[in-house]
Amino acid sequence: MPTGSPLYRRLGCRLRSPSSLRLASSARNRGIFFLRCFCSSNPVPRMNYLKYERNPTKYWEDFYKRHHDKFFKDRHYLEKDWGRFFCSSSDSEHKSVEPKMVLEVGCGVGNTLLPLLASFPNVFVHACDFSPHAVALVKENGAFASDRLNTFVCDVTKDELSKTILPSSVDIVTMIFMLSAVSPMNMPAVLQNVRTIIKPNGYVLFRDYAFGDFAQVKLANKGQMISENFFVRGDGTCAFYFSEDKLSDLFERNGFRTLDMNVYCKEIVNRSQNVVMDRRWVRATFCCVEQPD
Repeated sequence: MPTGSPLYRRLGCRLRSPSSLRLASSARNRGIFFLRCFCSSNPVPRMNYLKYERNPTKYWEDFYKRHHDKFFKDRHYLEKDWGRFFCSSSDSEHKSVEPKMVLEVGCGVGNTLLPLLASFPNVFVHACDFSPHAVALVKENGAFASDRLNTFVCDVTKDELSKTILPSSVDIVTMIFMLSAVSPMNMPAVLQNVRTIIKPNGYVLFRDYAFGDFAQVKLANKGQMISENFFVRGDGTCAFYFSEDKLSDLFERNGFRTLDMNVYCKEIVNRSQNVVMDRRWVRATFCCVEQPD
């Protein structure tokens, strides 16, 4: 981060001690260091940003109307990362005796579910999104498999999934860059909603933005923080950036057990602008804890 940036100048008084200077000297750690200082020094959200937190559907609906299905790339990494969850371990052809029931929460225009259906013929996918336009684009897609896919509009922060999906019937729930779009105050409601339709000991496969991501540093430097680690982008859509501790605590407080969790980093260099971007995301697997009778 340039030393002349507004965020650097605001935090200059916090970099006086030698230990602080050593921490900030690492290019990879510098963004995380500034974010910790920034978030701790800005506890009060800007009131004019609250409209984005209260009405996310409007801004994501506008997003999909503007970009259609051209913005996100298809996510083919599910087979590599979690293939064992979708097929029997003894069958390399991805066929199992019983079809797996999957729920894709926040399906968007199908960048996760369509590759999933193509790779695993033994799955049936329920898929929902709170953007009616996004759901319509999935149904218009030529790869739409109507006999293996149930797509519907649903705001999982308040609409009951059990009204569309049988309770305790889903083997796997995928949450791929979805929960970050939800206000932190509504995240527990999402997980409690998911618990109503997932089987005991069913799995949640999670991938989302991690604390310290380049985009978070950029938004913080622009002063676009709504609350701690929760930011609004220029188009009105929001993004939360997860630390491992807070993500694990969130799930475990709402009836899930953490099976594995890792933060991944990828350094991307934009040579034309002489910018190094440290992209960070967290990948995790959770298991639904069976409630005692």
